[in-house]
Amino acid sequence: MTTVAAIIPTRDRAQLTLRAVASVLAQTRPPDELIVVDDGSRDDTLDQLRSTYPGTHMVQLDGQGVSAARNAGIRASNSDWLAFLDSDDEWLPDKLQSQLEALTKEPEYLLCHSDEIWIRNGRRVNPRRRHRKYGGFIFRHCLPLCAISPSAAVVHRSLFETVGLFDETLPACEDYELWLRICSRWPVLYVDRPLLRKYGGHADQLSSTAALDRYRIQALAKILDSRVLGQQDRQATLQVLAEKLKVYLAGVRKRRRWPEVEALERLAERFELQVSSQEERVTSV
Repeated sequence: MTTVAAIIPTRDRAQLTLRAVASVLAQTRPPDELIVVDDGSRDDTLDQLRSTYPGTHMVQLDGQGVSAARNAGIRASNSDWLAFLDSDDEWLPDKLQSQLEALTKEPEYLLCHSDEIWIRNGRRVNPRRRHRKYGGFIFRHCLPLCAISPSAAVVHRSLFETVGLFDETLPACEDYELWLRICSRWPVLYVDRPLLRKYGGHADQLSSTAALDRYRIQALAKILDSRVLGQQDRQATLQVLAEKLKVYLAGVRKRRRWPEVEALERLAERFELQVSSQEERVTSV
């Protein structure tokens, strides 16, 4: 029998987490496990959960970050499939049923995601063209930005056993880095209709952190160092890395953060990338 766990990481989001849990419990195909990982909340998130949903499996951490929280949820689960839900998002009622049915029809896939409804500051907005979702071998679509929303993803446990868990050294773009590792080797299944509401615009969103490309650069270097890429994917990755390095370097030079400039220039040299002019290098010395 196919089993699935719903994993919700949270911190200081009592009301939002209650909404997320309610959307899981309203599923037409309920999960076999529901695990909420509280990463050191200082508000009443835990008290609210215990009061409203006393049967929820709760794991407590002490502020280790969203990657550690998701990883703790993975380790605490026993199911074949792992479905993630960020605490500020909510699933539509047929989310799990639709994805599990799609995976049953195409059992060669080990990751499934879907389209989503975007809500920003309380209003529905249309994603830009660059945020369009895809199925199949989507590695190159994953290079510029995060192409799979964690709240949309259902992942087979075997993928984590093969590629590893979320990278706990990354304070942001941890999902981007994981999708690079997975999509460099496997195709993904895509359900081409919205199965969740993805909310944005609130101040505590990790995705609103400045200079996300700093962490994307780390992730791109990591996948290049892994030596798993074929020649064409490697060249595409190097091209995106060069573009991101050039833009990010311009910003850190402007702010005169010279140790970071030097580290990034060494990274560029290691991959034989031309990311700055001779004039820029002289200016930064």
